[in-house]
Amino acid sequence: MKRLLTTVVGLARASHFGPTVLVTSVSYYFAQLFWWEGPSIVIAAGVFCGQLVVGWSNDLIDYRDDLAHNRLNKPLVSEMITTKLLQNSLRIATVLALIINLLGPLGFVGGGLSVFAIGWALSYNLFFKFNVFSWLPYAVAFGALPSCMALSKGMAPPLWMWLGGALIGTAAHFINVIKDMKEDHISGITGLPQRCGTKLSILIAAVLIAAAIALIAFSDLTLPATV
Repeated sequence: MKRLLTTVVGLARASHFGPTVLVTSVSYYFAQLFWWEGPSIVIAAGVFCGQLVVGWSNDLIDYRDDLAHNRLNKPLVSEMITTKLLQNSLRIATVLALIINLLGPLGFVGGGLSVFAIGWALSYNLFFKFNVFSWLPYAVAFGALPSCMALSKGMAPPLWMWLGGALIGTAAHFINVIKDMKEDHISGITGLPQRCGTKLSILIAAVLIAAAIALIAFSDLTLPATV
């Protein structure tokens, strides 16, 4: 029983559980603007599985680097879970994410955009984190998250929805990198925040968040009634 609990906690931590829950909760909120509770829960479940894919793949890809920096807060490094277990869990989450998003309430259009966002998030883990365009997957994925709900109802996503999401997502990227800035430089991870440095990254994140708040505050947030 203790081992099972350790495994569950390890998988949760490997998923970057805090951000995963936050993104899932936000997706459920936006889904309720367009759908009633039943479909909204299914949509949120699809987003949750997508977040598991992103988080678990991140820990697998970063395993050697995390090991080199002795990041014992990472469950693979602390041996709470094994790479084989995480790989198998990733395969299951990937299949579920595809099925729920594409065959669920979002349909092929909205669900396709959701899968597209997952793909962009994965591209950060594999490629973009090493170059000046490291912010781009965050902007695309966070902009697509609420927009896929609107598209599922045949609506063109309003400016505040996709641009606000993109601004907040980019800010989240700058904030997320700060804690590992020194280790990233040692490992040769040179995304835009690493190039800017800690102080400038904090300033950029603050400006982006302020811009998102201003955009939302001065936009018409009227949406069609939930069906």
